[in-house]
Amino acid sequence: MKSDTYTARMRADIARRYARSREFVADTPSDALAVGTLGTLALTGAFVGFLTTSRFTSLAVVAFLLAVGYGWVRHQELAAKGVTLAMTVSTVLILSLITVFIFVEAWPVLADRTGRVFGVPVPGLEMFTTTQWTPAVAEPKYSMLPMIQGTVLVTVIATAVAGPLGVAAALFLSEIAPEPVREVVKPGVEILAGIPSIVYGFLGFTVLSPWASDQFDLLGQGTYLFVGIVVGLMALPTVVSVAEDAINSVPESMKSGSLALGTTDWQTMTTITVPAAFSGISAAVLLGVGRAIGETMAATVMLRNSPAIAEPLYNAFYGFETLTSLIAANYGTSSGFQQDALFVAGCILFVSVLVLSVGSQLVEERVERKLGSGE
Repeated sequence: MKSDTYTARMRADIARRYARSREFVADTPSDALAVGTLGTLALTGAFVGFLTTSRFTSLAVVAFLLAVGYGWVRHQELAAKGVTLAMTVSTVLILSLITVFIFVEAWPVLADRTGRVFGVPVPGLEMFTTTQWTPAVAEPKYSMLPMIQGTVLVTVIATAVAGPLGVAAALFLSEIAPEPVREVVKPGVEILAGIPSIVYGFLGFTVLSPWASDQFDLLGQGTYLFVGIVVGLMALPTVVSVAEDAINSVPESMKSGSLALGTTDWQTMTTITVPAAFSGISAAVLLGVGRAIGETMAATVMLRNSPAIAEPLYNAFYGFETLTSLIAANYGTSSGFQQDALFVAGCILFVSVLVLSVGSQLVEERVERKLGSGE
């Protein structure tokens, strides 16, 4: 019975869409339809030509631009809708191809390093059960564990720096700072986001690392602690900007109502503003964590680029390698399974950031439902 109802609904939906399409075709001028079809075919041809490295790709691009130009002159509204739709579809296709390419390139070494769990083959298991990265020996090993440990330590430290400081700075700019101070501090924070990461890494390498080496009697330079601090400072503008937008979105009536009941400004911020903006604040922190996970140049410059696991595991006063610095330091000279292992590192980073993005959206939806039910 349920299947019949579902089938009927599907048929009705298809019929509505078909009727809507016929209505659109009937109401659209014939030259606009022709140009739209030509543009679609040209863009598809350019996409296929790019994938096959065809010499006719440029002709397809020119044809698409001519179709867009004609449509923009004669039917601007329809052309705008078509171009935005084409760009959206192209973005999704490009991201999908990048994802597929990364996993396809990583598959050979995953298949070669297959392990077994209770007799069931698990591709790539050996890369997560050993602790050595030795690509230049007779029997090379490509363990991801040293880099995963380094990435986790750097990310945790960076989050501990960027999270509290970023949220506090956002509260100060949004709720406390006078207008003249806000006009000076906010552009300064945004300028920090424009500084290249290599500059942060160079400052960390020339200032923080030598100081840490002398103060803590370390052999060589580079510690996860100070890399995490530098990366946390790099992620700080992202956290401040997104968290401030979330705090500013809290209705003024909620704050005024709290103050009218006799609460202080601090009590209003902690009991009204922050809980109401918690979804946006959590998204800001998770975006900062994503920035910390994907940071490359600062970690590459400051760390030793010698994959090893620190002992004990939480020892942040030594720094060896992260997933991003592994890729940056080896992609130019790697080949074969070593290059495939770098793609495995890329897959780990991709999945990690994807989980963070999905998690931030789930947290935001949950808090919004909670606040909605509370109203």
